[in-house]
Amino acid sequence: MADFSQLKLNAEKEWEGLVKSSKPWVRIGSSMCGQAAGAFGVSVAISTQASARNLNINIDQVGCIGLCYLEPIVDVLRPGFSRVFFGNVSDGSIDSIVRYIETGELDHEKGNIIGYLGDEEVEGVSNLNDFKGISLQRRVALKNVGNIVPGDINQYIANGGYQALNDSLEAGKPEDVVKVMQESGLRGRGGAGFPTGLKWSFMVRSPGPVKYILANCEEGDPGAYNDKGILEGDPHMLLEGILLAGYSTGASNGIVFIRHGHDGPIDRTKEAISQAYSSGLLGKNILGHDFDFDIEVSLTGDSYVAGEETALMESIEGKRAMPRFKPPFPAASGLWGKPTTINNVKTLAYAPEIIKHGEGWFSSIGVNRSKGTVIICLNGDINKPGMYEVPFGLTLGDIIHEIGGGIPNGKSLKMLQTGGPLGGVLGKESLDITLDLEEMSQAGAILGSGGIIVADEEKCAVDMTRILVAFCQFESCGKCFPCRLGMVNLLEIVERITRCEAREGDLDLMKDVGQNMQMGSLCAHGQLGFNPIRSAITYFESDFISHIKDSKCPTGSCEKLVYLPKNTRALGEINRENQDKQYIPINNII
Repeated sequence: MADFSQLKLNAEKEWEGLVKSSKPWVRIGSSMCGQAAGAFGVSVAISTQASARNLNINIDQVGCIGLCYLEPIVDVLRPGFSRVFFGNVSDGSIDSIVRYIETGELDHEKGNIIGYLGDEEVEGVSNLNDFKGISLQRRVALKNVGNIVPGDINQYIANGGYQALNDSLEAGKPEDVVKVMQESGLRGRGGAGFPTGLKWSFMVRSPGPVKYILANCEEGDPGAYNDKGILEGDPHMLLEGILLAGYSTGASNGIVFIRHGHDGPIDRTKEAISQAYSSGLLGKNILGHDFDFDIEVSLTGDSYVAGEETALMESIEGKRAMPRFKPPFPAASGLWGKPTTINNVKTLAYAPEIIKHGEGWFSSIGVNRSKGTVIICLNGDINKPGMYEVPFGLTLGDIIHEIGGGIPNGKSLKMLQTGGPLGGVLGKESLDITLDLEEMSQAGAILGSGGIIVADEEKCAVDMTRILVAFCQFESCGKCFPCRLGMVNLLEIVERITRCEAREGDLDLMKDVGQNMQMGSLCAHGQLGFNPIRSAITYFESDFISHIKDSKCPTGSCEKLVYLPKNTRALGEINRENQDKQYIPINNII
C-alpha cells in the first residue's frame, strides 16, 4: 500500500537534490520538434565533451518548452545560478555551451543564448520571461513541460503531481470532483467545446461495475501537436486527469488512444503507466483507498476519422474506425457496450490543476463562456512557430504578431487556417477576433484542437481550399454516402476551379452539396466538410472569381501545379489537350 506523504517526501528530496546539487543540470528538449532539429545528437555531443573534460553533470531529456523554432534547446542550471537557455544549438556551439557548464563564462558570439529564467543578472542576456512567446502565456496543462523529466514520476510528484488525486481520495466524495469540474467552466479541448463536468456527470448515473475513461490522442489534424506535446513532456498529468475522471464517475478502466507510429508519445505514456503501477497509483486500492483503476495504451492506424469518439471505440474493439449511430450515447453504452466517457488529452490534463486550485481559480481565467487557457500550435508562414498556452481572451492578432513574431521576409498576412481541415479559412481582417469559442464560430471558423496555419500574400485561397478538401476527401471513412460522395464532388469542383476550368454555377453547386453533407452525414467529418470552402469564399471571393471569370490565379501559385489524369499510370501518359478527363494534382500523390 502506497503512502502518498512518504512518496511526496521522497520525491521532494530527490528534486531538491537536482536543483540544488553541486553538479550542473542540463536539460535538452527532445519532443518531436527537438528530435527533428537534432536534439539526440546534441545530447550525445554534450555528454562526450563533458566526459572528455571530466565534468560531473546531470543530463536529461525533457519535453518542448514551446519555442519550437529555437530547437534544439539546451537548458543549463549551474549551482547557484539561474537557468540559461541556448537555442538552435549546432555542432559549432557545443564547445561554448560545455565551457559555460564548466566555468560559467558565456560566449555571446557562439553560444546561441536565448535568455534565462530567474533573478540573476547575466550581462548581455535578455530575460526569457521578456519574450512575448513566454510572457503572454499562462501555462496550466503545460506547466511542467520542459521543466521535468517525463520519465521520472518523482519529479512530477515533487512539482505537485498526484496531490489532487490524493486529496480527492482522502475526502471520499467523488461527487464533489464532478461539481468542481462543472463549476470550473472547463469545456472540451478536442474541438466540440462540450462542458467537461456535465459530460462526466452523465456517466455517474450509469450502472457499473465496468466503466471506461478514454483519452483521445488520435490528433490527426495537420498543424496540431499539443496532445502529443503533453504526452512527450508530462504524461503523468494526463494519467492523474484520467484517474480523477475515473474516481468521480465510478469508472474502472482507462485507455489512452494514440495513433500508431508516434513513438515518442507512445513510449513515454507506457513508461509513465508502468511507474504509476510501481508507485501504487494504479491498480488495486490506490493510495490505500477503496479505489481500483487500470490504464493501458491502445493504438490506431492512420485514420483521421478515428478521432471521432464512436469511431475511436470501434477501433479499440478491433473494427474499422467508422462512426456509430447515436443514440445510444457512450455514457450509456460505449466501449464493448459499457458506459464510457471520452475526453481529449488536453481536457483531462487540466483536471489535476482545477481540482487542486478550485473551480473559481480556473473560471477566473478566460472570457465569456470560454474559461481557462488554450494551447495554440502556430505553423506556416510565421517567424516563431511553436506550441503556446495562452488564456482565452487574447486576439488572433496577439497570437500572430506578439507571440508568433509576424510574417517572415517582410511579407504581409493573407490567410489563417484554424481548427484543422474541417475548420475555417480566415482573412487578415480577422485579427481582431478574440480567442473565444463562440466568437470564432460566428466568424465562420472553429478553434478545434488549437492548430493555426498562417499563409502570406503569395498563397492562393483557392489552392489552400483544394488542399483542405483533398485531405478531407482522402480521410472520409466512406460509411455514409453524403460524405463519401459529397467530398469527391467538392474536390472535383475545387480542382476544376484551381485549373481555371470552372463551369457556370459551380459555386452554387458546392453550396448545395455542402448542405446535403451537413444534413445527411453521420459525424462531423461530413457535417463540417463544406466549412473550409464556405469560409474561404466568404473572405476570399475575389480569388475564386479571378479563377472562374478571369481564368487566372491572382498569386500564380495554382499555375505552378502539375496535374495528372486520375487514371494515369506513368508520368509519360499526361495529355494536356484531353481536358475532359478528371485530373489530380501531382503533389497529392507524390
